Amino acid sequence: MVPDMDQNSETASQSTASFGFRTVPEAERQGLVNKVFASVADRYDLMNDLMSGGLHRLWKRELITMLNAPRNATPFKLLDVAGGTGDIAIRYAKDSGPNATAVICDISPEMLDVGRRRIADAGLDSRITCVEGNAEQLPFENANFDAYTIAFGIRNVTHIDKALAEAYRVLKPGGRFLCLEFSECRVPLLDRAYDFHSFEVIPRLGQLAAGDSESYRYLVESIRRFPKQEAFADMIRSAGFSRVSYRNLTGGIAAIHGGWKI
Repeated sequence: MVPDMDQNSETASQSTASFGFRTVPEAERQGLVNKVFASVADRYDLMNDLMSGGLHRLWKRELITMLNAPRNATPFKLLDVAGGTGDIAIRYAKDSGPNATAVICDISPEMLDVGRRRIADAGLDSRITCVEGNAEQLPFENANFDAYTIAFGIRNVTHIDKALAEAYRVLKPGGRFLCLEFSECRVPLLDRAYDFHSFEVIPRLGQLAAGDSESYRYLVESIRRFPKQEAFADMIRSAGFSRVSYRNLTGGIAAIHGGWKI
């Protein structure tokens, strides 16, 4: 039987995706996410401070420690996805050897503008490159990077499975995948305090500090919609990664997931 193209098109147009606690047409989700990050780009570090109580700085340091890039002259190439403001890439470059380079790939030009300024201020233009691109369809060749990191970005991707498949594709054999993301708090009482902070405090702080409560509300809601630790680990395995594990941070408020392309 020949497929009914009109029916297939109609079905595709009716596909939906979550945008925080809302359900929106799938085709519109990325544009809505882009608007959020265009709004908060200049205050991205402030956003993370509000959402984590400043703990994101310690969590990112742990991510760089786990990455363990060589501090000698060995060439090492990192792809940092959704890292537009350069926070991870700059930390990595300062912590690594002189031949450690990074490419930041982000879909948001506003975030990349912030990153380019910060990279220039740090004097790292020769070691860090910024590229505009989608995590679901990376503009890089196969087996091109020694490591792939993504921090607080993968929950904003419409098709997480596609992003993970792309991560696997662009890594060299033996390459490392690391993802830092908000997760499920697993400490009694702390989880209640965290929920109160997330839903009652953060949107108000976002309004006061940035004049934008709705973007912060979406970001909080997107955390709750993101797969829990074991479910996300299973997704990483399904993408082909081996030796998949995760480490809870601050009782599971955040977690670092890792895997290897073997």
